[in-house]
Amino acid sequence: MGATHMQIGEVADRTGLSLRTIRHYEEVGLAPPSARSQGGFRLYTEADVTRLMVIKRMKPLDFTLEQMRDLLGVLDELQTDPCAERRSELTGRLTGYRDMVLRRCEEIRTRLADAERFSTELTDALKSAS
Repeated sequence: MGATHMQIGEVADRTGLSLRTIRHYEEVGLAPPSARSQGGFRLYTEADVTRLMVIKRMKPLDFTLEQMRDLLGVLDELQTDPCAERRSELTGRLTGYRDMVLRRCEEIRTRLADAERFSTELTDALKSAS
């Protein structure tokens, strides 16, 4: 195993994902390891860790597995320097995902503000009860 490869435990530590979650992302085809050792251990690269972090960021935004797969495919294909027409199509899809993320972030901010107001109300109720 070279210095450029990590085993799943190190990847779990670096990403904050469980071993089970990392294995699941491999099973569903989102994040296969780059290689396997002679003993069959999964070996990951820095690019694999980056991919897992992208997936981790999608999860709380309620991306479906299909949306994750599609967005990762768009990002992967954009790195291959496609022809101008294909690049335009891919950037259009990427823009759609960015817009979706912006909307979902706003929804989360609204829910957080509601939760913070509720917390304040409960704190006030505790003060009144004392």
